[in-house]
Amino acid sequence: MMISVRGLSKSVNGRAILKNVCLEVGEGEALALVGPNGAGKTTLLRIINMLDTCYEGEVLINGINVREGGTMLRRSMAMVFQKPVVFSMNVYDNVAYGLRLRKVPRAEMDERVKEVLALLDMSGREREPARHLSGGEAQRVAFARAYVLKPKLLLLDEPTANLDRNNVAIIEKAIRNINERYGTTVVMVTHSLQQARRLARRMAFMMDGELVEAGSIQKMLDDPADARTRAFVSGDMVF
Repeated sequence: MMISVRGLSKSVNGRAILKNVCLEVGEGEALALVGPNGAGKTTLLRIINMLDTCYEGEVLINGINVREGGTMLRRSMAMVFQKPVVFSMNVYDNVAYGLRLRKVPRAEMDERVKEVLALLDMSGREREPARHLSGGEAQRVAFARAYVLKPKLLLLDEPTANLDRNNVAIIEKAIRNINERYGTTVVMVTHSLQQARRLARRMAFMMDGELVEAGSIQKMLDDPADARTRAFVSGDMVF
């Protein structure tokens, strides 16, 4: 899916959260959104995902304004949050939740759940209650629930924050897989520049509600144009 963000602004109680943000994301692209806390990254994701509707400007997905996209547009995307979200049911039912809502036939649902659990190293744990999982395992299940839908757009809000190295590696493998196998467009908020380099082709830097600059991952990390971006990627910025 292609994303076009045009003149996006949002304020809360007189405080500007987003300031005239403009951004283009190509179909099948993997984009990393980076920047200090409070830059507006999560708010931007929520607006793209149709979770936040109070803003000025417009967001187009494949040319369709998200304000007018309705259920069909919403069902073509999925979002994974920083804090694992699992339901009070077993692993299988958590992963299959969206498929059931879409009335996917049971045989196909079983096959898709089995495949994604194998990808995320959770095979054989289908009947385990989700409440018994560790934080990293719960996040893998949350990611599996998004992946199994085969979304055309995947939005990730720091999906590996506070996870150990093993869980990070497993989830990163799945992010690469969905982008390369299905051509899913991925927009990922991350504080790890190393993760951005591993997973993204392009990077956008945000600060104080502004999108400062965007470009290829190599250009943004090795030779950014803006002094604020240079300070951020070099570690000189204090925030």
